[in-house]
Amino acid sequence: MKYIDEYRDPALAKALLGRIENAAGALGRDIAIMEVCGSHTQAIGRYGIRKMLPAHIRLISGPGCPVCVTSIHDVDTAIYLAGRPGVIFATFGDMLRVPGTGGHSLQKLRAEGADIRIVASPLDSITLARENPDKHVVFMGIGFETTSPTIGAMVMRARRQGIGNVSVFSVHKVIPPAMQALIHDPAIRIDGFLCPGHVSIVIGAAAYTFLAQTGKPAVITGFEPIDVLEGILMILEQLVEQRPAVAIQYGRGVAPEGNAKARAVLEEVFTTRDAEWRGLGTIPASGLAFQDAYHDFDALRRFEVPEIRSIEVKGCACGDVLRGAIIPDQCPLFGKGCTPINPVGPCMVSGEGSCAAYYKYR
Repeated sequence: MKYIDEYRDPALAKALLGRIENAAGALGRDIAIMEVCGSHTQAIGRYGIRKMLPAHIRLISGPGCPVCVTSIHDVDTAIYLAGRPGVIFATFGDMLRVPGTGGHSLQKLRAEGADIRIVASPLDSITLARENPDKHVVFMGIGFETTSPTIGAMVMRARRQGIGNVSVFSVHKVIPPAMQALIHDPAIRIDGFLCPGHVSIVIGAAAYTFLAQTGKPAVITGFEPIDVLEGILMILEQLVEQRPAVAIQYGRGVAPEGNAKARAVLEEVFTTRDAEWRGLGTIPASGLAFQDAYHDFDALRRFEVPEIRSIEVKGCACGDVLRGAIIPDQCPLFGKGCTPINPVGPCMVSGEGSCAAYYKYR
């Protein structure tokens, strides 16, 4: 408890807010800072950090929710795979309610009789495959660099154990290419980035060097209120001193070099590919596909998927929210036609979604 209290100390938070106000005053202009992590978005809402900051500091939520950035075409493909005869479709819970074309979803498909299981770990897919030798288990591999090593490790174990009735529908994505796309988006202006803490545990600080090279301060930040406030202050100080760099505030969790073992698993099992992001379009080398040595575990090779015509939900501005072009309550559906109970878009479904966080903490 002492450890947690240290990062929620009201006196320390007040002191940091004073320093933030001084630094922002020295800049004398509006500042836009993007957090690229759904857990940061939740923490900022939970602790009321937006309301604490000076009016001319704007926090923008970026594409930090892996469920949210999954394209509607990938959702439709997941629904198709889950409906194949003889398939057990395994997924994390957040994906179940994400609407595809026409409002269809994995949840609705399960209600119609499809064998769709919510799992807590990728390794549960191996258990399901062992227990159901006459079925084929398709696991929906979703997430950033935080979760993709665990899926890679699951595939490596399945191959070692000779389990052949399991595969992965990989919609994994990597964060740095999306951040690079954002700094070149003419519709938005970002002065600095709060970099994701969990992802950075794996990839380290060097992965963000391109941000500093283009004049954008970057700070890898933890998830407690003191972490977030310190991260904002460090960005402002870099702007004041005109020395953009990649800094680590979250030193108790992130090493500069990241986690070499986790990256080795990624490099053995996966290779990068172009991937479609909701709201950002197709970003080169931003997705993960299987290396040739592991292609037997690629669900898209196991099953012939027909051409699917995907149609975005009319009126849903989730894509613009993920780009930081608007904030959630600027979407005409927010809190009206789209709520956590009846979500229209994935940003209102996932616990890490910007719309869900704004709705919960507004």
